[in-house]
Amino acid sequence: MHETTALLIELGAVILALGILGRIAGRFGFSPIPLYLLAGLAFGHGGLLPLAASEEFVATGAEIGVILLLLLLGLEYTASDLVGTLKTQYLSGVVDFLLNALPGFAVALMLGWGPVAAVALAGVTWISSSGVIAKVVGDLGRLGNRETPVVLGILVLEDLSMAVYLPILTALLAGVGLAGGSITLLISLGTVSIVLFVALRYGRVISRAVSSDNPEMLLLVVLGLTLLVAGIAQQLQVSAAVGAFLVGIALSGEVAKGARRLLSPLRDLFAAVFFVFFGLSTDPAEIPPVIGIALALAVFTALTKIATGWYAARRAEVKPAGRWRAGGTLVARGEFSIVIAGLAVGVEPRLGPLATAYVLILVILGPLAARYTEPIARKITSRFKPKVAATPAEASAEAPAEASVAEVEGGGRSSSTHEPASPGGPHA
Repeated sequence: MHETTALLIELGAVILALGILGRIAGRFGFSPIPLYLLAGLAFGHGGLLPLAASEEFVATGAEIGVILLLLLLGLEYTASDLVGTLKTQYLSGVVDFLLNALPGFAVALMLGWGPVAAVALAGVTWISSSGVIAKVVGDLGRLGNRETPVVLGILVLEDLSMAVYLPILTALLAGVGLAGGSITLLISLGTVSIVLFVALRYGRVISRAVSSDNPEMLLLVVLGLTLLVAGIAQQLQVSAAVGAFLVGIALSGEVAKGARRLLSPLRDLFAAVFFVFFGLSTDPAEIPPVIGIALALAVFTALTKIATGWYAARRAEVKPAGRWRAGGTLVARGEFSIVIAGLAVGVEPRLGPLATAYVLILVILGPLAARYTEPIARKITSRFKPKVAATPAEASAEAPAEASVAEVEGGGRSSSTHEPASPGGPHA
């Protein structure tokens, strides 16, 4: 069969399969990411239907998928949103890093994988899934809840941290040494600072220069600019993903809205291809040996994410029920964990299978944790509350008050403390 013909047939079959899997996921109300990963395992080496002609094309599409994921993420923020979040929630971000990155780092060292793989696994366990959490919050009708801005703040800090973390990881993977890594980090920090300053001061000017009433011209300019900046960033060892993220931050207003509308379908297509490609690079036979480690790590870091959300919501003076909801909402891992593992799989081959199993577990457990953490916590804590005998008159007098408290904490909405979700976050 002609090579081009085989390429078209394989690509058509893969994209059609992804569409069917996406519809199945939507029918049952869960993220399609685990199905995409399973599809990659089925199409990869050692799978049921290995791809031959289209593997190189899929690899290129996967790189574009990562770039578009980060671009669209940056378009959801403004520079003022990022600066405001840094000022108010940096302590919660530090706690998030300590509770969730250190377990992955420690497990990698205990497995004897070395410091570079340990830094990579720390990122895998640290970053929550923006896409999965956004869908869960919307599906559960919690966009207006008091704890939702807290969840968004944590996610914003994680996303912004990637602008520092990814260049460090890229430098470590390249083996540039301490001096080279320091230079890369300084370049990254300087670039982020300059972009934030320019976006704050001249964001409208940049947006007007890119703006166009013609959707075709706007699509070409934004996409071309993003790929160009991503390539230059990659050449400077700052990470193509970070370059795309910074382009998104620099654009605002109607340009950002128009670009999101035009690029979202492309993002969804190439992001799905990326998840498939990650599955392609993982041999299904390598997953069973690490499934126990992945399960233990998933359970432990699910608990640490719940603790993170509880702490952050407590700092924001959210009621106990909202604190548990915030923690449960943060449990899911997804796209960023796979991006990080994909970068580092060449250093430690076992990292790919472990990350795949880890994400599969938490991308399924995440929506369940968001829904049931608060009811389970309420039942457990109610068992440990001291029961004081009351007279019939006291009981009848206290019953309405208790019902009122239950309604407020159970619903998570209080008219005196209600705050709308942050309009700038990607998770609203």
